[in-house]
Amino acid sequence: MDDKKTQETNLFQSWSFTKVNYLLFGIGILTIIIGYIVMITGETTSFQSVKLAPVILVVGYCVIIPTSILYKSK
Repeated sequence: MDDKKTQETNLFQSWSFTKVNYLLFGIGILTIIIGYIVMITGETTSFQSVKLAPVILVVGYCVIIPTSILYKSK
C-alpha cells in the first residue's frame, strides 16, 4: 500500500504544469473556439471564412497550445 502511494506522489511531483500553463491552455482553447465561430458566421467564399478563421485556428493550434505545454516558469 505504501509503495503505491509513493509512486503516485512521485508521478504528480514530476507533473510540472502550473497555473500559467493551464491559463495559456484555456486561452488556446478559447482562441480555437473563436476561430470556429468566425468560420461559421462568414459566407462560404468570404475573407472571413477563407483567410481570417484559418489564421486564428493555426495560431490557437500551432502557437498557443504548444506554448502552454512547453512553458516552464523559473
